[in-house]
Amino acid sequence: MGETDKTILKVIGIFIGTIIFLISLTKVVETLDSTEYMVIQYPNGTLVAATEPGWYGQWFGKVQKYPMRTQFSFSSSLDQGSTKDESIPIRFNDGGHANISGVVSWEMPNDHEHLIKIHRKFSNPIAIEQQLIRTAIESATFTTGPLMSSTESAAEKRNDLQQYLQDQAKNGPYKTHIVTVKVTDPLSGQEKTVNAAEIVVDDTGKPVRENASNVFEFGVTLLPITINRITYDSAIEEQIIKRQQSIQSVQQAQANALKAEQDAITAAKLGEANAAGTKWAQEAIKAQKVTEAQQELEVATLQAKKAEQYKLQQILEGQGNAERKRLEMAANGALDQKLEAYVKIQEAYANAIGNYKGAWVPTVVTGNSSGVAGSGAQQLIDMLSVKTAKDLAIDMTVNGINNTK
Repeated sequence: MGETDKTILKVIGIFIGTIIFLISLTKVVETLDSTEYMVIQYPNGTLVAATEPGWYGQWFGKVQKYPMRTQFSFSSSLDQGSTKDESIPIRFNDGGHANISGVVSWEMPNDHEHLIKIHRKFSNPIAIEQQLIRTAIESATFTTGPLMSSTESAAEKRNDLQQYLQDQAKNGPYKTHIVTVKVTDPLSGQEKTVNAAEIVVDDTGKPVRENASNVFEFGVTLLPITINRITYDSAIEEQIIKRQQSIQSVQQAQANALKAEQDAITAAKLGEANAAGTKWAQEAIKAQKVTEAQQELEVATLQAKKAEQYKLQQILEGQGNAERKRLEMAANGALDQKLEAYVKIQEAYANAIGNYKGAWVPTVVTGNSSGVAGSGAQQLIDMLSVKTAKDLAIDMTVNGINNTK
């Protein structure tokens, strides 16, 4: 072998050694990302868990990384998780079947003890999901189905279904006992008696568990399960649709009944309001009439009092005038009245004599007439005056110092 050949072999050896050295370097140091945990198994069999991001000495050991948090899919959607239907079957207490589809997020424990335990048991994230997470959900689904009928799972116990799945997958399956209940058969629609499961509770009302969940045992945290679909058998689906239609019809009937009742109440209230309005309108008219009558009565009473006062006034004035006149007459013998009457009587005599056209005395007188003073008319006047004065009790004589009666 020549020198040239030796040189070529030496170069090839150096190249191969360099490659081996570079490969060996990847077995010396490992970098941990902030979103991961890591377990290193050294050549001597020692296991070390790493939870903080940074460089760690591998020293030709085996490294397995785990996500701090990821999502497990048991979905029927082919674009969610796997490219095949991974939904979980469930059987209800009425014999109906369905498949539950959904997702759940889970978190790895961050303590070294649980990380080492999980690594030794499952060795990789996919095994954790299939052997731990999925089995926990399947177990919870298996014990949840008998707690309700298929139609109940689609209606009044739909929320309970999700709650039972979450609680049992996280904390362990319930301990149950069998009870007899009546349910509607999803195929025939007839009522039948079935054996259903009922949760056993302790003295505090908390569910009794058959055993603790493996998820809890390995320190894995399950976040709330999200159910995105429940696919029922065709017969059950039809029964559920009919039941929902019946419920809607009942609800509509109830709504109509409530509306009719409310309308009746409203009509009654309106009638009461109208009656009350009419009543108060009549009361207002009545009050107005009463007020007017009271006013008229008060006016009439005042007028009567006024008339009575006027009457009393007139009586008092009459009595006063009569008394005044009586006193005047008592004081002068009613001379003024007598004189006034005397004057009027004399005027009447004078007017009568003045208007008389005949002869007052005979035209032929026999005997001595020297004793007759004045004419016959004057004599008549004198005679009548005397008579009037006598009738009026008037003394026509004037008494004085130089006069005698």
